[in-house]
Amino acid sequence: MTLPSKTNSREATRRLVRVAEAAEAFRRGRPVAIAGGDAALVALAVETAQDDAIRAMAGQGHLLLTHARAATLKIRLYTEGLVAVPLKGNETAEQLRAIADPTNDLASPLKGPFTAERGKLTPAHLAAVKLAKLAGLLPAALVWPSAQPGMLEIPAAEILSYEDDSVAALKLVARARVPLQGAEHTELAAFRPGDGGPEHYAIVINAPQPHQPVLARLHSECFTGDLLGSLKCDCGAQLRGAIETISQSGGGVLLYLAQEGRGIGLINKLRAYRLQDQGFDTIEANERLGFGADERLYGVAARMLGLLGYDSVRLLTNNPDKVAALEAAGVKVIERVPHAFPDNEHNRAYLRTKAEKAGHLL
Repeated sequence: MTLPSKTNSREATRRLVRVAEAAEAFRRGRPVAIAGGDAALVALAVETAQDDAIRAMAGQGHLLLTHARAATLKIRLYTEGLVAVPLKGNETAEQLRAIADPTNDLASPLKGPFTAERGKLTPAHLAAVKLAKLAGLLPAALVWPSAQPGMLEIPAAEILSYEDDSVAALKLVARARVPLQGAEHTELAAFRPGDGGPEHYAIVINAPQPHQPVLARLHSECFTGDLLGSLKCDCGAQLRGAIETISQSGGGVLLYLAQEGRGIGLINKLRAYRLQDQGFDTIEANERLGFGADERLYGVAARMLGLLGYDSVRLLTNNPDKVAALEAAGVKVIERVPHAFPDNEHNRAYLRTKAEKAGHLL
């Protein structure tokens, strides 16, 4: 595995900082000019849009939705990746949020019919929705063609290359001995992203030798399961069980990745839980929100392993896709080690969906 050079890391960090500024603008309900294609588009997150900003579109705007959300709304998918729905100019922010947010579908059932544009979308269109995702918002955006002087502007390419830049700029910034119950010889290592976002952590148990196949677990953070002991998932049991298994096997590493809710964030995960309470399974809920079934990426995990000195693993997982993703990121997976725990009445359907739809080997 080749680690990025310092020059590439500095350049990636500068790009990441600009993306972080644009994402913060989205969270605050401010428009961003995104340059890509023939001209810049002004973009605004649907979730945080206000009526005055929508009026500024002067009837020239489009609502951008992912294919997953568009399919739920029965919108024809003429364009790759997204659909662009022309706006009439009299929509309110509340009406547009009702289109983007499926948790309001029961309260606002009468939506559409919608007509989607057929012309090819530009990188700026794709970047607008991706920026909403990076901001932790619903994956929907408003775009229109007239940028204003002084508006924050960013190239679409910088938003679209965010994951690669995140990997290149990730740094190991601190490590210390932290004895754990059942794993006293443990070190905790902290990794900071270049955009100042949430840190990732590695739990290194019994100091396994570098450049040897290490028993490893990739664990995506789960506030509800890991910290609160939620019974809706098996995350807490997997976390504590992995630490116990690694310790009893003689040593290894657990990567604790800041990818809550399979990469959609805690707030969107709570929205997905609400949809599950309406009868949708975990994958259907994610897709109705406009996300993929699993939005996690594992380049950052490969980077963390490389910085720790490991280039091959015995991967503790039931998910064959995780094996493939880690190998695609440059880490050799010597063996898949099963990692399963008993279900309960609250997560039984969730685990069945993971097995039947996501291919988990439970």
